[in-house]
Amino acid sequence: MAFPQTRLRRLRATRTLRGLVRETHLESADFVYPMFVAHGLDRREPIEAMPGVDRLSIDHAVAEAKEVAELGIPAVLLFGIPAAKDEEGSGAWDDEGIVQLATRAIKEAVPQTLVITDLCLCEYTSHGHCGVLRPDGSVDNDQTLELLSRTAVAQAHAGADIVAPSDMMDGRVGAIRQALDEEGLSDTPILAYSAKFASAFYGPFREAADSTPAFGDRRGYQMDPANGNEAEREARLDVEEGADIVMVKPALPYLDVIRRIKDQTGMPLAAYNVSGEYAMVKAAAAAGYLDERATVLETLTSIRRAGADIVITYHAKDAARWLQ
Repeated sequence: MAFPQTRLRRLRATRTLRGLVRETHLESADFVYPMFVAHGLDRREPIEAMPGVDRLSIDHAVAEAKEVAELGIPAVLLFGIPAAKDEEGSGAWDDEGIVQLATRAIKEAVPQTLVITDLCLCEYTSHGHCGVLRPDGSVDNDQTLELLSRTAVAQAHAGADIVAPSDMMDGRVGAIRQALDEEGLSDTPILAYSAKFASAFYGPFREAADSTPAFGDRRGYQMDPANGNEAEREARLDVEEGADIVMVKPALPYLDVIRRIKDQTGMPLAAYNVSGEYAMVKAAAAAGYLDERATVLETLTSIRRAGADIVITYHAKDAARWLQ
């Protein structure tokens, strides 16, 4: 007698029929591609810790956005590298700031591509923290909310389809929602970094965005990696304040958190396959320890299987080509 599980194995072994029993599907439409944009012309600077990822001037960012659209990837996530920084991070809400300029250029050239704008002050502050500092070096949560709200309005006016607060300040989703609504921007969705952990996997990003804190760390406002229940509470609070999409960051060390938040909230959920996760695969593949294609597709499938509807990943372009 042939048991049902044996028959399923035979079915999976037939490539043509494998998709009929596959529980989790991976498509280029699931991805968001992050980009680092900087001032200047014809500027493309490789990021040493992230092979294949560059800092891009706006002309190159537009070309990259076109390539991304041709691959069937629906959205890009913009991080800005300003020409100058100050204590408050004023470049974040400047109407002529780098993210605002890049957003306008991409929406004009590739209007069908969704532009998501990272909403934080850390790339713009001279001290590298995600908010305004008090004299004792701690972050002033309430004063920071005012500046984040100004930034959200500036980004939305520039054409951002979605704003994505990544600062982890208390109450920022509600403050941003109110500010957008008061400006007649109530249709602008908020993708909240709801469970952003104080992770060791952000190192390459900080090189890319030049956002390493000048002193201390971000553990006062980012989450303890040991806390899953807190992650659920944070996500529920963001939903109550008006978040349209919630996010878990990083992805791979927190697959259990992705599943828990998806089950608890039922909201559209994004997972950020962060710079350190990307760099590890690239380094291992370059050394011949892993098959890059197989590893990346397995990794991204596992993130989707855990419950992510959207995967933000630096592998997006390569994965889209492989899936074709």
